[in-house]
Amino acid sequence: MQTAMKKIIYNKFDKKAIPSLPQVIFPGRIFVVINAAEAKKAVDYLLSASLLGVDTETRPSFKKGQNHKVSLLQVSTIDTCFLFRLNDTGITPDIKRLLENTKVPMVGLSWHDDLLSLHRRTPFEPGLFIDLQNLVGKIGIEDLSLQKLYANLFHQKISKRQRLTNWDADVLDSKQKAYAATDAWACIKIYEELMRLMSTGDYELVTVDEGSEKGSEAGHKINAAS
Repeated sequence: MQTAMKKIIYNKFDKKAIPSLPQVIFPGRIFVVINAAEAKKAVDYLLSASLLGVDTETRPSFKKGQNHKVSLLQVSTIDTCFLFRLNDTGITPDIKRLLENTKVPMVGLSWHDDLLSLHRRTPFEPGLFIDLQNLVGKIGIEDLSLQKLYANLFHQKISKRQRLTNWDADVLDSKQKAYAATDAWACIKIYEELMRLMSTGDYELVTVDEGSEKGSEAGHKINAAS
């Protein structure tokens, strides 16, 4: 009887392999929230979920000393994402209720930085947040970027083309909305896969040195297998 192959993961994913991977885009529903009434409905819906993915976007600064407030808070379930346009709503009492919630886990990446940005808008007591960067090391992964983690675990590419666009624009275009939703949703996908791998041990860690021929070879192998 043939035994199933364990999932191959790498301590450091070869970034040269990422551009040729198939692109992943959030497949669910996206709702843009622009006022307090919509925020209340969105938060009520989100707090009925079992797990949430979270991220933020801020209008980029291209001049020294110029800083913008966080523009967007994106919060996703596995199939529905809400984009809270904080430049329109600010941190409403209901958005604060979401951020302070201690019942539904909220998974993000490098979330400490996002919390600081949100705090600059309104002080609040952070709720049940889980930072993926605190988990990946438990199975030997050293990369800390969302794009590398997703590529390592799923052999798919998250495009970062929209990252430096204007998140304070009057209307977000479809590419911006898809980008924002994908980043939040991807945190759920990564978290669930990390939990699965940690509980089952169904993986084999391949250790490579970043920039070495071995690392590049690993990337090519992943590429061929995907």
